[in-house]
Amino acid sequence: MSQSARPSGAAKLPPRPIEMARRVLQIEAEAVTALGTRLGDDFQRAVEMILDCRGRVIVCGIGKSGHICRKIAATLASTGTPAYFVHAAEAVHGDLGMIAREDILIALSNSGENDELLTIVPLVKRQGGRLIAITGNPASPLARKADVHLDASVKEEACPLNLAPTASTTAALALGDALAVALLDARGFGAEDFARSHPGGALGRRLLTHVKDVMRSAQNVPVIPESATVFTALTAITDGGMGMVAVRDGNGELSGIFTDGDLRRAMQKLGDLRQIPLSQVMTRQPRTIAPGQLAVEAVQLMEEHKITQLLVIDEAGVLCGALNMHDLFRAKVV
Repeated sequence: MSQSARPSGAAKLPPRPIEMARRVLQIEAEAVTALGTRLGDDFQRAVEMILDCRGRVIVCGIGKSGHICRKIAATLASTGTPAYFVHAAEAVHGDLGMIAREDILIALSNSGENDELLTIVPLVKRQGGRLIAITGNPASPLARKADVHLDASVKEEACPLNLAPTASTTAALALGDALAVALLDARGFGAEDFARSHPGGALGRRLLTHVKDVMRSAQNVPVIPESATVFTALTAITDGGMGMVAVRDGNGELSGIFTDGDLRRAMQKLGDLRQIPLSQVMTRQPRTIAPGQLAVEAVQLMEEHKITQLLVIDEAGVLCGALNMHDLFRAKVV
């Protein structure tokens, strides 16, 4: 009976799958660890070559290596090194035109004997391009043709038949990550740079979204004089939908804020507030933030002081907006 037809009440499989999985992880972990012992001048030269490159890095491979190449190219591109993937089979049928003389080709092949790559390399080098080869065989034709060779050889594949690319692809991927991160570090590529290449991600939103991008403009912020009654303030809070009103003094200057929290605290202390002037229960010198600050700073300020609203004040002390925690949630900054 096939596994797909195994009845639901059948006996559980013996622990062989877990043993096999542990063997795979052990072999692949050892393959990656061994890479570190082989890093040396060639890796340094590869980093320097890419840093000096005036073009782009083209990562090229086929088969399982091609899948790894796609990931390496994507990691390079997102960490400050312009790169893209070219499929080796497509390259020999026209896509070679995507590679310019100022580019660097990273060719990946475990055997180092891939026909398509060996066809491409002389053409790339003839027009002035340079080659970094990542192979599992330093004596292979591809390794010998390279300006720099990175040794990604493994003792054995994790496949029990020693056939399916497993440890070798893991090692190549890890080596590509090491190259990308070394370049990131050498370029001084920081979190803000990363965010600019990931504007749709959570990090991008946190590092690229400013208070002015999410705040409600001044004309949409309820403002009342401090001489008004709490009842008037409550009506303004309800109409404004922000859980607060900004308060101005007799000279029209911003003097404070009155929030839902202030209302609850005042009710516990004073009881009937309908005729109490706002000046007696408002918060003076409230926490504020500038429009040019990051929205994530607003989140930090709210969390630190256990508040849910902030007035936005410009350099001249003029009210230019306000925001609350719901605005930050909508912007997906929180």
